[in-house]
Amino acid sequence: MTSSAADEKAQRYQIGEVAERTGVTQRTLRFYEEKGLLNPPERMEGGFRLYSQEDIQRIQYIRQLQQLLGFTLADIKEMVEAEELRQQIIATFRPDRELPARLERTDRIIDALTRQLEVVDDKVEHLQTMQEDLRAKLARMDVRKKELQASLTSQGAGGAAPEAKGKKK
Repeated sequence: MTSSAADEKAQRYQIGEVAERTGVTQRTLRFYEEKGLLNPPERMEGGFRLYSQEDIQRIQYIRQLQQLLGFTLADIKEMVEAEELRQQIIATFRPDRELPARLERTDRIIDALTRQLEVVDDKVEHLQTMQEDLRAKLARMDVRKKELQASLTSQGAGGAAPEAKGKKK
Protein backbone atom coordinates (compact mmCIF):
# COMPACT_ATOMS: atom_id res chain seq x y z
CA MET A 1 0.00 0.00 0.00
CA THR A 2 1.35 3.41 -0.89
CA SER A 3 1.78 6.01 1.79
CA SER A 4 -1.00 8.22 0.34
CA ALA A 5 -3.36 5.20 0.28
CA ALA A 6 -2.41 4.46 3.89
CA ASP A 7 -3.00 8.12 4.82
CA GLU A 8 -6.44 8.07 3.21
CA LYS A 9 -7.26 4.78 4.91
CA ALA A 10 -6.26 6.21 8.32
CA GLN A 11 -8.04 9.54 7.79
CA ARG A 12 -11.15 10.18 9.88
CA TYR A 13 -14.19 12.26 9.02
CA GLN A 14 -16.77 13.95 11.22
CA ILE A 15 -20.43 13.08 10.85
CA GLY A 16 -21.27 16.18 8.78
CA GLU A 17 -18.52 15.41 6.26
CA VAL A 18 -19.68 11.81 5.98
CA ALA A 19 -23.30 12.87 5.53
CA GLU A 20 -22.28 15.21 2.73
CA ARG A 21 -20.02 12.64 1.03
CA THR A 22 -22.63 9.87 1.14
CA GLY A 23 -25.83 11.84 0.57
CA VAL A 24 -27.51 10.78 3.82
CA THR A 25 -28.47 12.86 6.81
CA GLN A 26 -26.65 12.82 10.12
CA ARG A 27 -29.81 11.36 11.63
CA THR A 28 -29.68 8.50 9.11
CA LEU A 29 -26.06 7.79 10.06
CA ARG A 30 -27.03 7.58 13.72
CA PHE A 31 -29.97 5.35 12.77
CA TYR A 32 -27.67 3.00 10.81
CA GLU A 33 -25.43 2.81 13.88
CA GLU A 34 -28.41 2.15 16.18
CA LYS A 35 -29.69 -0.65 13.91
CA GLY A 36 -26.27 -2.30 13.73
CA LEU A 37 -25.70 -1.48 10.07
CA LEU A 38 -22.66 0.58 10.99
CA ASN A 39 -20.18 -0.22 13.71
CA PRO A 40 -20.00 2.48 16.38
CA PRO A 41 -17.54 5.05 15.09
CA GLU A 42 -14.54 6.28 16.99
CA ARG A 43 -15.14 9.31 19.19
CA MET A 44 -13.18 12.49 19.71
CA GLU A 45 -12.72 13.85 23.23
CA GLY A 46 -15.87 15.96 22.88
CA GLY A 47 -17.89 12.89 21.85
CA PHE A 48 -17.92 13.75 18.15
CA ARG A 49 -18.18 10.71 15.90
CA LEU A 50 -15.23 9.98 13.62
CA TYR A 51 -15.73 7.78 10.57
CA SER A 52 -13.14 5.95 8.49
CA GLN A 53 -12.95 5.50 4.74
CA GLU A 54 -14.23 1.93 5.29
CA ASP A 55 -17.27 3.37 7.10
CA ILE A 56 -17.96 5.64 4.13
CA GLN A 57 -17.72 2.68 1.74
CA ARG A 58 -20.11 0.70 3.92
CA ILE A 59 -22.60 3.58 3.96
CA GLN A 60 -22.38 3.82 0.18
CA TYR A 61 -23.01 0.06 -0.05
CA ILE A 62 -26.05 0.38 2.23
CA ARG A 63 -27.38 3.24 0.12
CA GLN A 64 -26.87 1.22 -3.06
CA LEU A 65 -28.81 -1.68 -1.59
CA GLN A 66 -31.61 0.61 -0.48
CA GLN A 67 -31.90 2.75 -3.58
CA LEU A 68 -31.09 0.42 -6.42
CA LEU A 69 -32.37 -2.85 -5.05
CA GLY A 70 -35.11 -1.74 -2.67
CA PHE A 71 -33.69 -3.74 0.22
CA THR A 72 -35.18 -3.39 3.67
CA LEU A 73 -32.88 -2.52 6.55
CA ALA A 74 -33.13 -6.14 7.77
CA ASP A 75 -32.01 -7.37 4.33
CA ILE A 76 -29.19 -4.86 4.32
CA LYS A 77 -28.06 -5.87 7.79
CA GLU A 78 -27.90 -9.51 6.68
CA MET A 79 -25.93 -8.57 3.55
CA VAL A 80 -23.53 -6.27 5.41
CA GLU A 81 -22.88 -8.77 8.21
CA ALA A 82 -22.22 -11.59 5.74
CA GLU A 83 -19.87 -9.39 3.72
CA GLU A 84 -18.07 -8.25 6.86
CA LEU A 85 -17.55 -11.88 7.95
CA ARG A 86 -16.23 -12.78 4.52
CA GLN A 87 -13.82 -9.83 4.55
CA GLN A 88 -12.59 -10.71 8.06
CA ILE A 89 -11.88 -14.29 7.03
CA ILE A 90 -10.09 -13.18 3.87
CA ALA A 91 -8.05 -10.58 5.79
CA THR A 92 -6.76 -13.23 8.19
CA PHE A 93 -5.82 -15.74 5.49
CA ARG A 94 -2.63 -17.66 6.18
CA PRO A 95 -1.34 -20.25 3.71
CA ASP A 96 0.39 -22.13 6.54
CA ARG A 97 -2.90 -23.01 8.30
CA GLU A 98 -3.75 -26.67 8.61
CA LEU A 99 -6.07 -27.92 5.87
CA PRO A 100 -9.01 -28.63 8.24
CA ALA A 101 -8.87 -25.03 9.51
CA ARG A 102 -8.67 -23.70 5.95
CA LEU A 103 -11.63 -25.88 4.98
CA GLU A 104 -13.65 -24.58 7.96
CA ARG A 105 -12.88 -20.98 6.98
CA THR A 106 -13.88 -21.72 3.40
CA ASP A 107 -17.17 -23.19 4.66
CA ARG A 108 -17.83 -20.01 6.64
CA ILE A 109 -17.27 -17.90 3.53
CA ILE A 110 -19.57 -20.17 1.53
CA ASP A 111 -22.23 -19.81 4.25
CA ALA A 112 -21.90 -16.00 4.20
CA LEU A 113 -22.15 -15.88 0.42
CA THR A 114 -25.11 -18.27 0.49
CA ARG A 115 -26.94 -15.98 2.93
CA GLN A 116 -26.28 -13.01 0.66
CA LEU A 117 -27.48 -14.94 -2.39
CA GLU A 118 -30.68 -15.98 -0.57
CA VAL A 119 -31.48 -12.34 0.18
CA VAL A 120 -30.83 -11.36 -3.45
CA ASP A 121 -32.78 -14.35 -4.81
CA ASP A 122 -35.76 -13.36 -2.68
CA LYS A 123 -35.61 -9.81 -4.03
CA VAL A 124 -35.25 -11.06 -7.61
CA GLU A 125 -38.32 -13.29 -7.15
CA HIS A 126 -40.37 -10.36 -5.84
CA LEU A 127 -39.10 -8.09 -8.61
CA GLN A 128 -39.98 -10.71 -11.24
CA THR A 129 -43.50 -10.98 -9.81
CA MET A 130 -43.81 -7.19 -9.90
CA GLN A 131 -42.42 -7.12 -13.43
CA GLU A 132 -44.94 -9.75 -14.61
CA ASP A 133 -47.79 -7.79 -13.00
CA LEU A 134 -46.68 -4.55 -14.66
CA ARG A 135 -46.31 -6.29 -18.05
CA ALA A 136 -49.86 -7.70 -17.72
CA LYS A 137 -51.24 -4.26 -16.83
CA LEU A 138 -49.38 -2.72 -19.75
CA ALA A 139 -50.71 -5.39 -22.11
CA ARG A 140 -54.29 -4.69 -20.93
CA MET A 141 -53.77 -0.95 -21.46
CA ASP A 142 -52.36 -1.58 -24.94
CA VAL A 143 -55.48 -3.61 -25.80
CA ARG A 144 -57.70 -0.85 -24.37
CA LYS A 145 -55.81 1.79 -26.35
CA LYS A 146 -56.30 -0.19 -29.59
CA GLU A 147 -60.01 -0.55 -28.81
CA LEU A 148 -60.29 3.20 -28.25
CA GLN A 149 -58.34 3.98 -31.42
CA ALA A 150 -60.57 1.60 -33.38
CA SER A 151 -63.67 3.31 -31.97
CA LEU A 152 -62.23 6.70 -32.80
CA THR A 153 -61.46 5.59 -36.37
CA SER A 154 -64.96 4.16 -36.84
CA GLN A 155 -66.51 7.34 -35.44
CA GLY A 156 -64.51 9.43 -37.85
CA ALA A 157 -65.99 7.44 -40.72
CA GLY A 158 -69.52 7.27 -39.30
CA GLY A 159 -70.08 10.58 -37.56
CA ALA A 160 -70.06 11.77 -33.96
CA ALA A 161 -69.27 9.58 -30.99
CA PRO A 162 -72.24 7.78 -29.39
CA GLU A 163 -71.67 9.63 -26.11
CA ALA A 164 -71.66 12.95 -27.92
CA LYS A 165 -74.88 12.14 -29.89
CA GLY A 166 -76.87 11.67 -26.68
CA LYS A 167 -75.63 14.92 -25.16
CA LYS A 168 -76.34 17.26 -28.11
CA LYS A 169 -79.85 18.75 -28.18
